[in-house]
Amino acid sequence: MSKKKNINNSVKQVLTQLVLDVFEQNGQKEALNYKQVSSKLNIREPESRETILEILKDEARKNTLQEIAPGKFKIVELKTFVEGKVDMTADGSAFIVTDDEFENDIYVAPRKLRTALNGDRVKVYVYAKSKGKRKEGEVMEIIKRAKMEFTGVVKLSERFAFFVPDDRKMLHDIFIPLGDLNGAKNGVKAVAEITDWPKDAKNPIGRIKTVLGAEGENDTEMNAILAEYGFPLSFPAEVERESEAIPEEISAEEIAKRRDFRPVLTFTIDPFDAKDFDDAISFQKLENGNYEVGVHIADVAHYIEPDSALDKEAYERATSVYLVDRVIPMLPERLSNGLCSLRPHEDKLTFAAVFEMNDAGQVLSEWFGKTIIHSDRRFTYEEVQEVIETGQGDHVEEIHTLNALAYKLREAKFKNGAISFESTEVKFKLDEQGKPVGVYVKERKDAHKLIEDFMLLANRKVAEFVSKKGKGKKKFAFVYRAHDAPNPETLGNFAQFAARFGYKINMRTDREIAKSLNHLMHDVEGKKEQNVLTQLAIRSMAKAVYTTKSSSHYGLAFDHYTHFTSPIRRYPDVMVHRLLLHYLEGGQSVNAEHYEVLSKHCSEMEKKAADAERSSVKYKQAEYLQDNIGSIFDGVISGVTEWGMYVQIIENNCEGMIRLRDISDDFYTLDEKNYAIIGQRKKKVYQLGDQVRIKVKKVDLTKKQIDFSLVQDQVS
Repeated sequence: MSKKKNINNSVKQVLTQLVLDVFEQNGQKEALNYKQVSSKLNIREPESRETILEILKDEARKNTLQEIAPGKFKIVELKTFVEGKVDMTADGSAFIVTDDEFENDIYVAPRKLRTALNGDRVKVYVYAKSKGKRKEGEVMEIIKRAKMEFTGVVKLSERFAFFVPDDRKMLHDIFIPLGDLNGAKNGVKAVAEITDWPKDAKNPIGRIKTVLGAEGENDTEMNAILAEYGFPLSFPAEVERESEAIPEEISAEEIAKRRDFRPVLTFTIDPFDAKDFDDAISFQKLENGNYEVGVHIADVAHYIEPDSALDKEAYERATSVYLVDRVIPMLPERLSNGLCSLRPHEDKLTFAAVFEMNDAGQVLSEWFGKTIIHSDRRFTYEEVQEVIETGQGDHVEEIHTLNALAYKLREAKFKNGAISFESTEVKFKLDEQGKPVGVYVKERKDAHKLIEDFMLLANRKVAEFVSKKGKGKKKFAFVYRAHDAPNPETLGNFAQFAARFGYKINMRTDREIAKSLNHLMHDVEGKKEQNVLTQLAIRSMAKAVYTTKSSSHYGLAFDHYTHFTSPIRRYPDVMVHRLLLHYLEGGQSVNAEHYEVLSKHCSEMEKKAADAERSSVKYKQAEYLQDNIGSIFDGVISGVTEWGMYVQIIENNCEGMIRLRDISDDFYTLDEKNYAIIGQRKKKVYQLGDQVRIKVKKVDLTKKQIDFSLVQDQVS
């Protein structure tokens, strides 16, 4: 009897799914009774038809179906149509990520995606599902394409050509008519643009827009990365013309409008290979024994008229992009390396935040306004570090005082709950062809932190100044840099993992969390698990964004924060300069909604630039290890997935994957909760943070992938 009931239940489960599929496909066309549903399923047996009637009544009770007339049912439409962004998976299906953070992602099967591509904004019809099942849907409309241009390789035959995109989430090759090859030869790397996608056609049609060059050449691959993320390779002629037309000479009228800092000691501190200098520090000791420190920032907004071709191009780019071997500037070279760059021994126009400070690092007074400076010295970080460490060199006394004040600012920041993330940065030594001949890890020392602390001070004080404008809810609109508190669940998972290494995270309050994380960052310094724990901690944090909503910056523990200090390379800083000047001159609040749209675009472009920069690092790591096939290194497990584990080489931070199918001593599976790979028979565990010995097995430059094999003796 029990067995028969189980069979009936399993049959009923299958039938329920089939019935719901009928209603999903039918949508809201018409109400259906049990006979019509049976007919659509080609079911004629009386017993099964009765079961279908039972299912219809059950689903109506669950509110999945609605009985709109006796015996007639329709699927319940709850928020039937939603908008969201396509996140493509490797098998051709996708998840639609909606704007509602509390809404689960909607699964879309490959055949229901229509021509939607990764990143597209789409309108989706969502099928009503019974409780507990994932939401599924169908793309009804493509609202906005994420991109229509792709980088990839041209594959040519006598009668036709195909373009194979590099983007692993672009699963369709593009058909290229022979007349639209634009001179591209077989096997070259190029940029293709989709021009049409006929109904029911499997592949889109396109044309070759730009030929980049031969695969594997440094310039080709770097330009391909830029094109892939939508960054232009050159400036439009109109933009170049505008920049060339700007007069170089600073007029006496302009100087008269500004506070003159040319007699005051001023210098820049930047990397040795920097070309644009957008910040300078002025320093003088006052008669009352206090210090005046000026943070002078290139006055980019003075040179760029709102809504000019220059301004529109800078906004579209939103940021400079720093690849391994080059900078793609936000502004043409005449501005970024010339007019706006605070080069030594030249008069330069700046916008400044000037502070009177005492020995304790307290700000006693502040002033914001336009200045003119004359930089006395261009320091590199290394030169300033040498002055700090040896007590010898130019402007020793001033640098030591500034360093002491920076320490006080840093101390106060951490006491207030700021978090110190000291992750390592990979740098490459390149030959003349751009080929990596060495990899090293860049250290951040006091010289870097000195500049950083004064830039943070200026950013914070500008934000605080504007935040006090207006009354009550009618605060003046401004562009802030906001950073939310971490998601408690994500942070909780990180805390559990850190505990395995003996580190405790106190989750009681935001301040306790920050204090615990700082202890952790200090304690892991120099240890094998440093990079893994630092990266996981950063991933558990929310992402910082630009917004007009005056929210705090969790990571820095500032109630108000903005970006004021880098307008040569960040468009939000240009907006901040314009708004600050507007308010200093007595202007009323601007339209917050307009600036929110601009801020969102800048946040999106910042992410694209970061992705492009990471992609160039991955390419150079792969290129470097291509000459090290067969070499053995010590590494740390930096990530685990169901198909393999990522390992970061300790010596040079290059990261590759050991595929589970290549570990032959057992059958390994992922233990997601414990960030581990576990052997099913011998129960051997490889966990995130474990040290292992690896051999470089294979490098795929095109995919920027590095494969390692495991040298079985695990390093203790």
